[in-house]
Amino acid sequence: MRIKAVVFDVGRTLMEYIDMPNSWLDYYAPALHHVREVLNLPVSDEELDKSIEIYRSYSPQVKPREKDFTPEEIFSDVTKDWSCEFNLSDVIEEFFAYMDLKPYIYPDTVPNLKKLREDGYVVCTLTDVATGMPDELHKSYFLELLPYFDMYVSSITCGYRKPSAKGLEIIAEKYNLKPSEIVMIGDEPKDVMTAKRFGCPSVLIDRAGEKPDFGQDYSVSDLNGFYELLKTKLA
Repeated sequence: MRIKAVVFDVGRTLMEYIDMPNSWLDYYAPALHHVREVLNLPVSDEELDKSIEIYRSYSPQVKPREKDFTPEEIFSDVTKDWSCEFNLSDVIEEFFAYMDLKPYIYPDTVPNLKKLREDGYVVCTLTDVATGMPDELHKSYFLELLPYFDMYVSSITCGYRKPSAKGLEIIAEKYNLKPSEIVMIGDEPKDVMTAKRFGCPSVLIDRAGEKPDFGQDYSVSDLNGFYELLKTKLA
């Protein structure tokens, strides 16, 4: 097997958010209440409750979906019943400002991305953006990693969330690669399923040491282990 390209999931593979709750769903209600308060909008409790339910309906945790939507599409729907004037971009900005996300890049990330680039691998991402989050905001949490990617693909840029293989198809087409020449690494079942649908090897990164079996081809505990795997079994 001769791997030519490595495709990384981002969240909990290359970085994480400090003190994140178990579910993004926990943020929706207080974030929308924050928007109403900070922007001083005369939105009733009934209107806000309806908005919260609409937002929840876009969450893949509530209603699994592969098609993705832009922040403008989501927030236009969320705010459609608000009987007042407002700037949609302000609503989006304040919604995510409330979350106050603090990124943490894993110590093994940059050294291994550097080695992969030096070794001549094509290095790409395939990352799902949080529901309603602007792609530029998503990227801002790991700006220091962007120079190491030959191609950045997200659910916003390709229009589909994992386990859709659309993102891998785009990468393969751009670099004229066969599925057997690409390896995908991520931390969730959907990362493994994405690789399986596309027909490329899958690697599960298990930083917590829980040893789950999602049907992955290989498992590693960190990116050092992944690099070693790449140079031995995937060489």
